[in-house]
Amino acid sequence: MNSLTKIISVAAILVAPAFAGAAGGGAALDHFTPERTDRTLQRGAKVFMNYCSGCHSADYHRYSHMARDIGLSDSAVVENLIFTTDDAGEKTKVGALMGNNMSAEYGKEAFGVVPPNLALVARSRGVDWLYTYMRSFYLDESRPFGANNTVFPQVGMPHVLSDLQGWRKPIYTTDSEGHEKLAGFQQVTAGTLSEDEYDATITDLVSFLDYLGDPNREARHSLGIKVMLFLLIFLVLAVFLKKEYWKDIPH
Repeated sequence: MNSLTKIISVAAILVAPAFAGAAGGGAALDHFTPERTDRTLQRGAKVFMNYCSGCHSADYHRYSHMARDIGLSDSAVVENLIFTTDDAGEKTKVGALMGNNMSAEYGKEAFGVVPPNLALVARSRGVDWLYTYMRSFYLDESRPFGANNTVFPQVGMPHVLSDLQGWRKPIYTTDSEGHEKLAGFQQVTAGTLSEDEYDATITDLVSFLDYLGDPNREARHSLGIKVMLFLLIFLVLAVFLKKEYWKDIPH
């Protein structure tokens, strides 16, 4: 991908919130607080690489950078989290960008739209939206992949985690003014995880996507605190210096 294409891709991701109302279903969003522990991010990376990276890239990051940030060795990443090959057919190196082997042309033909780069999706959509979206798929046989979503109606993405969550159908109620409101979901077929276990998996995944969107946030916040402490100490010293300098000067 050349520089111009990357700039256009970033711009498209950053302006996406302006169109969220048109694409979204107006469903209420659940509040979500990302976790930044190594264990959470490691589990989230595993879910992302196994279920998301086949279609979605995150090629503003390098595997080696991710490994360092979430407490993994380069060898562990190579053995467990890299599933792509380079142009020569060799396994992708740990220093490479986190891309995938799906071409844009194939993605558009398969899904009707090129699957977006997920490196900045947490910043463009927000973690509340992502957390609710990944827990709002339901069975809809009228859709090409048999899945729909209450947060993003007529979504083109298949429910890639259906083996974990199983299939559900939405339950709606009608208020006194005749407006339909989502009341919950009814389980149709069971998945391999319980509801709590699936929610924990989505917590790991969305936390990892949040990390991808701002990988240096913790370091930046830590540095900001240190700078503020330095300025506070400097202010105290400046006040004492002023008093010492002016004490012998008549007013």
